[in-house]
Amino acid sequence: MQLIKARITDYRSVEDSSIFDVEEDVTCFVGKNESGKTTLLQALFRLNPVEPAAFDEVVDFPARKTRDRKKLPADQKIPVVRATFRFDDTEMKAIGEDLGPKAMGSPEFEVIIGYRDDEAFELHYNEAAVVDHLRSALDLPAAAAQAIGDAKTIGDLLDALDELEEPPSAASALADRIRSWRDCDLGLYLIDNYAAPFMPKFVYFADYDTMPGKVSLPDLVRRRESGDLKRGERALLSLLDMAGVSPEDFQDSGQHERLIRELENAGNVISDEVFDYWSQNKELEVRLEVLAPEAGAQAPFQEGPILQVRVFNSRHRASVPFDDRSRGFVWFFSFLAYFNELEDAGTTDLILLLDEPGLSLHGRAQADLLRLIDERLAPKHQVLYTTHSPFMVDPDHIQRVRTVIDMERGGAKVSAEIFKADEDTVFPLLTAMGIEMTQTLFVGEHVLLLEGPSDLIYLDVLTEIAEANGSTGLDPRWVKTPIGGSGKLSTFVTLLGANKLNVAVLVDSSTKDVGAIQRLRDNDQLARNGLVEISEFTSAADADVEDLFDRDFYLGLVNRAYADQLTTPIDASELNAKDPRVVRQIEAVFKKRKIATRFNHYKPAAVLLREQAVLAPEIEAETIARAGQLFDRLNSLLLRR
Repeated sequence: MQLIKARITDYRSVEDSSIFDVEEDVTCFVGKNESGKTTLLQALFRLNPVEPAAFDEVVDFPARKTRDRKKLPADQKIPVVRATFRFDDTEMKAIGEDLGPKAMGSPEFEVIIGYRDDEAFELHYNEAAVVDHLRSALDLPAAAAQAIGDAKTIGDLLDALDELEEPPSAASALADRIRSWRDCDLGLYLIDNYAAPFMPKFVYFADYDTMPGKVSLPDLVRRRESGDLKRGERALLSLLDMAGVSPEDFQDSGQHERLIRELENAGNVISDEVFDYWSQNKELEVRLEVLAPEAGAQAPFQEGPILQVRVFNSRHRASVPFDDRSRGFVWFFSFLAYFNELEDAGTTDLILLLDEPGLSLHGRAQADLLRLIDERLAPKHQVLYTTHSPFMVDPDHIQRVRTVIDMERGGAKVSAEIFKADEDTVFPLLTAMGIEMTQTLFVGEHVLLLEGPSDLIYLDVLTEIAEANGSTGLDPRWVKTPIGGSGKLSTFVTLLGANKLNVAVLVDSSTKDVGAIQRLRDNDQLARNGLVEISEFTSAADADVEDLFDRDFYLGLVNRAYADQLTTPIDASELNAKDPRVVRQIEAVFKKRKIATRFNHYKPAAVLLREQAVLAPEIEAETIARAGQLFDRLNSLLLRR
């Protein structure tokens, strides 16, 4: 069974998250600090928690709406989480074998939990089809078959069975079976036997849930019996379970050596798994020791025996208490121990809610964690995690990302339209993509440096149009690399040239860095013809990439991009035709109109990308011809290699 979408309302900082989809494997919630990411996970956790957790109306209801809450009738239910689950094929087959292949109208059903009530299920089932299936299994005489033939509901069927004068044993067995259902209700039967039992258990794990480095075993036993254990302490108990021992075993001092050996073996099992994914330091070992209480120790450590976890570093030949290791390693080890305990306990159908899992990890270690999630966790369990770190956003799976924004009115909102978020929220995504870009710069042998992302969009769109018209577009061997401004061009040319790559540079004709790039070409760090200026393909000596387009077409892109900021669209008559560069013409109009928003080259390009199907037919043949000349010029640099 999978969670496929959810909605959170009236829980702490979330008044209405809006409906958000959940990926079948991994979903990543990205947002600023205090945006509501943790609140979302904690609400979801209460759907079917692996350990007791409930809503508290007084504590959890949004404080801003307290007056509204108090006006509600005492018996009115207040939903918090609406979650949609989907039965998998195996579960649907089991239902079909039990109640008939047409029993379920849909494999999806909704679970609603909140204040003042237990969870509610909304399933889509076909009661008449179930009645037909149950009735068809009975071998009844004609008169009896006719008597129950008109039944359309389970209630009608039970009444008809009870009214048979001499019911066959099969009919009596069916009637007894229906009476065994809660309230003789088909919906409740489906909930009790399929929806509720098959629902995954939700596991919440945060940075503060790490395993303690030292515990008083008698105190641990008392709190285990009272149900007062923290998740980190459960992780420690999982190590003992893996060793086949319990805290009580340590009361026998004569068994300490055997127990320590067992614990070392258990620690090694977890350590081996940790180091499958932990690339930061392979020379660590986890060891456990049993100590007597120290004189004057504070509670609960005045009562022994004391179990201490230590980490031995073979490089430095020394060990330190577990708590003194890096927070990242402590979290990694603690989570795997806790997770293994859940799996070993038979709780195999899990949804893992990881709150800021990479918070204390180095960037490379966060990559290890992503690999752990993809290779160890996601193949068996859905994973939902929160982050504001660019290293925890996988640029190869950007569809996993949901942004979380704390709105001024309405609290946290969740959205899959990630690049509509504010700059601070989307910053980790942009940074992740930038990191990926820098790591893949050297993948291709041929690198085409561009000043910005808008250049890349225009080249891609014009290539697609050219190829659709039977012309040649930009050769796919070029690795197009926007570097974020002309001032960085010479630096990148030097960097890439040092790696013996074929580098070309496409620049605006007025780029201030052209002189520096020409000097690099003169020093053989750039191919002789590797500096390509836009003016080579336009009638003006001063030109941007945007000048490849007809002026009126580009003006249309600008008006679409800034429709919200412009009181009236910019008219061609407002442009200074004496300026050869259309971008400068637009910037002058923005300044003259005193538009507060600074003109951004990217926004018109983004409009063309989003609305390509509508706008592409409007691009004139002259533009396509100029683009074709540019592509021929760039592709010729490949032929010379």
